[in-house]
Amino acid sequence: MPSSQGTDASKSSLRSGYLNLCKSMPKDFSSRIDGTVRQMLGRLDLYKETDLVLGYVPIHEEIDTMPILKDAFAAGKRVALPLLDTKTNKMHFYEIESLDVVTRGARGLARPPHPGDTPLDEKDFLGSICLVPGLVFDGEGNRIGYGAGYYDEFLAFYPGHKIGLVRSVQISSNPLPREDHDIPVDVLISEGSIWQCRRIDVTRLKS
Repeated sequence: MPSSQGTDASKSSLRSGYLNLCKSMPKDFSSRIDGTVRQMLGRLDLYKETDLVLGYVPIHEEIDTMPILKDAFAAGKRVALPLLDTKTNKMHFYEIESLDVVTRGARGLARPPHPGDTPLDEKDFLGSICLVPGLVFDGEGNRIGYGAGYYDEFLAFYPGHKIGLVRSVQISSNPLPREDHDIPVDVLISEGSIWQCRRIDVTRLKS
């Protein structure tokens, strides 16, 4: 795993450093890696067994999830994407029927085609997986994103499996700075490995 500049590195400096690292990657190189990450996810039993994938539309230099979401539709899975409620500043997930009508919403989060529909709730999430974006992760599943905190707030009450998709150069060999409200992922998937970061309580996933 690459170094994160040490345990004393701040979130803001790590965020800036890894964003610059991602931007410096040649497009064909990152595309090849993203394709392998897509294949690795497809081998994961948690992915094979779920019928609901909570995805995201990538912003900046995140893993390209669009082929992954197309795979999910092709496999007969349900797909939901996040929408930020600008009035409450909270993120909710809405099920979509196609990627064709997806546009960008606030702060780059994907905007489902019918934001007036009822968002999914906790009982809908039982047995689901959530693909969690991030600029850098460590071996414990801690992550640094863009600093808004929407995902951490959502994941604090999310009962499904949290999966981080990441290129190996975005995995830190040093522990990342973590605050009480930060929520780690359960599994990390890179082009080289599938890493279980924490023990998964399967009883939470059964209705």
